[in-house]
Amino acid sequence: MALKCGIVGLPNVGKSTLFNCLSNAKAQSANFPFCTIEPNVGVITVPDERLEQLEKLVNPEKVVPTTVEIVDIAGLVKGASKGEGLGNQFLGNIRETDAIIHVLRCFNDDNIVHVDGSVDPVRDKEVIDTELQLKDLETVEKRLEKVARAARTGDKGAKKEADFYQTIIDALESGQSARVVEPANDDEEAWMVDLQLLTSKPILYLCNVDEGSVKEGNKHVDAVKEAVANEGAEVLVLGAAIEADIAELETYEERQLFLEELELDQPGVNKLIKTAYKLLDLQTYFTAGVKEVRAWTIPVGAKAPQAAGVIHTDFEKGFIRAEVIAYNDFVEHESESACREAGKLSVEGKEYVVQDGDVMHFRFNV
Repeated sequence: MALKCGIVGLPNVGKSTLFNCLSNAKAQSANFPFCTIEPNVGVITVPDERLEQLEKLVNPEKVVPTTVEIVDIAGLVKGASKGEGLGNQFLGNIRETDAIIHVLRCFNDDNIVHVDGSVDPVRDKEVIDTELQLKDLETVEKRLEKVARAARTGDKGAKKEADFYQTIIDALESGQSARVVEPANDDEEAWMVDLQLLTSKPILYLCNVDEGSVKEGNKHVDAVKEAVANEGAEVLVLGAAIEADIAELETYEERQLFLEELELDQPGVNKLIKTAYKLLDLQTYFTAGVKEVRAWTIPVGAKAPQAAGVIHTDFEKGFIRAEVIAYNDFVEHESESACREAGKLSVEGKEYVVQDGDVMHFRFNV
């Protein structure tokens, strides 16, 4: 399944630097607003140590990791919801993403101009929040206007729908994002999805810090964590400049030495991608054979036929059964045949809920 995350933020907060670290595509990075005019798109592989371990055990002809699509979206200014700056284009690009990575500048540097003249990540967050909320308010009010006519005629279903939209409007008008409104039933869930609201998308706040603040954070990071405490959002601390230096190193050994010097266990971009997975409630299962070892992305809670359908729709339509080995069992016994002999291979039907890390083989008939 394709996963698309949009990187957003005010101009000059480090969006394009981060994008360059994540992707082989190179966004223009310069010390002035709107240097990224069109959204840059890059496809990046998801780091997974389990895939590397399976490769060692199976020795396949090729290894295929799962991927994430990253979109670097042009910087936003106040008034975007009314079309200021690149407003309409910016908001349209966000609407196409599955999740938002909101980059906040949490470092001081006199050489990098801040669009508002000073460093205040909470203020920056509120600028973008407000613009997204205003655009969502416009969307919901238009939908309510249509439904309200039916509600006034006594249509009970329309009345419930109208009440739900009013709940969202009340939240938006109070300065909250739509994600704070939790649908109470399947109907409300469907109405929320159909609205495609910008502020209902899962969000990760990424605090871009200087080298000295990567491990412990700083006062700016503390302020962000306090400001988003009630949102149920993820907060990640990362130094985009450090990640840029890591990306320039040519070998794995050089990168490891650099990380050791900074007393870091892994690059921040690895944590970012893994956090994005967590944010979207996703997990990975594997297929492992001599031709190919491959990682596949599925939602948490997916059943075996759904997992098979990620490979090919025919696999789901004609699903018969799944042969499943838990990842830890595969590593312990070192091969499928050894797992089978040890009784660690189970045969599962249509109701089997796939677990993160399962090594699977599907039987199907079309």
